[in-house]
Amino acid sequence: MKIISGLFDSGVLQRTGEDASDASITGKCKANGPVLARVTRDGAELPGFDGVAIGQAEKGRFSARLAGLPVGGPYAVELQVGGEHMTVKDVLVGDVWILGGQSNMQGCGVTADGEKPHPLVRAWYMDDRWAVARDPIHNMWATVDQVHIDLCGGVRPEKNMARSAGPGVAFGVEMQRLTGVPQGVIACGHGGTSMAQWDPKLKGLGSRSLYGAALRRVKKLGGQAAGLVWYQGCSDANPEAAPVYTKAMQALVRAFRRDLNAPALPVVMVQIATVYGMEGFSCWNDVQEQQRRLPKVIPHLATVPAIDLTLDDLIHISGTDQTRLGRRLAAAMLWLRTGAGLPAIEPKKTKVIYNKARATADVVVTFDNVVGGLRAAGRPWGFSLAGDGPENVIFRVDLDGNNAILRTTLPVTDIGERILYYGEGCAPYCNITDGADRAVPVFGAMPLSEPRALTPYLRVPLVSEPLPLQDSITELALPTNLDMQAREFPTTLIDIHLDAGRAKKPRVQYFACRLRCAEAMKLALLLGYDGPVKVWVDSKEVFCNPKGVNPAIPDESSTPLDLTAGEHEVLIALDLNGDRAWGIYLRFERKDVTKGQLKKGEFVLPEML
Repeated sequence: MKIISGLFDSGVLQRTGEDASDASITGKCKANGPVLARVTRDGAELPGFDGVAIGQAEKGRFSARLAGLPVGGPYAVELQVGGEHMTVKDVLVGDVWILGGQSNMQGCGVTADGEKPHPLVRAWYMDDRWAVARDPIHNMWATVDQVHIDLCGGVRPEKNMARSAGPGVAFGVEMQRLTGVPQGVIACGHGGTSMAQWDPKLKGLGSRSLYGAALRRVKKLGGQAAGLVWYQGCSDANPEAAPVYTKAMQALVRAFRRDLNAPALPVVMVQIATVYGMEGFSCWNDVQEQQRRLPKVIPHLATVPAIDLTLDDLIHISGTDQTRLGRRLAAAMLWLRTGAGLPAIEPKKTKVIYNKARATADVVVTFDNVVGGLRAAGRPWGFSLAGDGPENVIFRVDLDGNNAILRTTLPVTDIGERILYYGEGCAPYCNITDGADRAVPVFGAMPLSEPRALTPYLRVPLVSEPLPLQDSITELALPTNLDMQAREFPTTLIDIHLDAGRAKKPRVQYFACRLRCAEAMKLALLLGYDGPVKVWVDSKEVFCNPKGVNPAIPDESSTPLDLTAGEHEVLIALDLNGDRAWGIYLRFERKDVTKGQLKKGEFVLPEML
């Protein structure tokens, strides 16, 4: 007797939802008749498997179904047809996983630093042999699939025992710890491969295609797998492949689920990490962002960040941190399958806050799915704010629960057009995780706020000289016959503090502008001020705050305005507050536009004259 598929020495059979085996077995034999099975564990016969018929043999072949073996083992399975018999030893029942992708899955970390083997974690090595999983599990030099030889120029690669650590062994060991059942991993990765080379449309080439070879290996084990673990994307970070990366991943996952008859096959993949010496990074970040967003377009898929992990060369994760990565992949897979734990950390929202102590902007980034608060070994780092103007505008990052607070050198008025990134570039330094050692993902470009229909800040107002203030700002009446001159200011703050001198008596200064509305509009008058203030629009009082004090904060107040088509006059009185007031910020926001109009830019703003 000889087994062709489904049951091999030292192997792992995929369990069913009832925590038992249901393995399809095929083989060759000369005898005809029923296939009988006798199963023992620790030398004792397993109840119900004392020579039970599990299949049929005829015309030189047999097929059988070994169902009902409880999770665990190891089992010895004796098969008999007539006078022929054979025994398959050291069989386990648990979960079996497909490992696919390129070099970081194949394993290039220092082997001695990788995960240590566990007797209940097995690997289906590339020479179609089960054994305890220990790196290198991708023993490419012994592969039986021609594609791996073809991709190496038609020559079998040499052994590399020193640099072979990947995440597969650690994933299996951690899954065994989390589930308590045996684990098996099927080594299918190949370094440097692209999504085009993994294209399921090449399945017809069989073992001369990556997808065909992976499918053959799963089919030889009976065609069952608990899920797919994937690490690939570096080879697609180029102008040709990056734009179609998401579609390629959708096609690959769809094919595995179809061909394994597993519509909800869980998939856990790694977000590619860092690479040194690469010029230009837009495609690298593009692939990372697509990978981060894949769970939104492919059901039952989770993405695991690796941006904080150390390397053993220019691009390959170190043996030590491949163990960390394997554990992260296992935690993500457990969440996908059982709901235990949380999904990946995700940026939720941003908020710009005025920092009074420094008169600059802080950016608060709030994250979802954080376990035990954000943390970092040493100074938290990894964020950037891209845009026109100076670079390196973040000088400190503070972590507070699920918030990262970015301390910047920018004034609030200059930060609105900046774009937020975490992990920008090919080789950023990023070190923020949560209490479960799960990394913050690479993300961006992310705007700091939702799109808004905002005018620029007023910079050319009409300005009066400082004038005596007889009463409080509350009692101040609308003035007439003001002498006002147009002045242009170099900053968004209309700064008049040098106008005032050091007068001892209360004084007020006026600012005015005209608005032209091409159509009726619902607006908000956004005002920042550092003294008591009053506002009139078309000679009607619309806002007053007698308690205004330093500093002037942009957009501190928002006053609703319903304006008709045509021109309108805005007049602002600022109590100079004992010459402590410096000035005002003024701009307008249109509030009656839809999100669709904002996205397309299909709206008009009032024109400041």
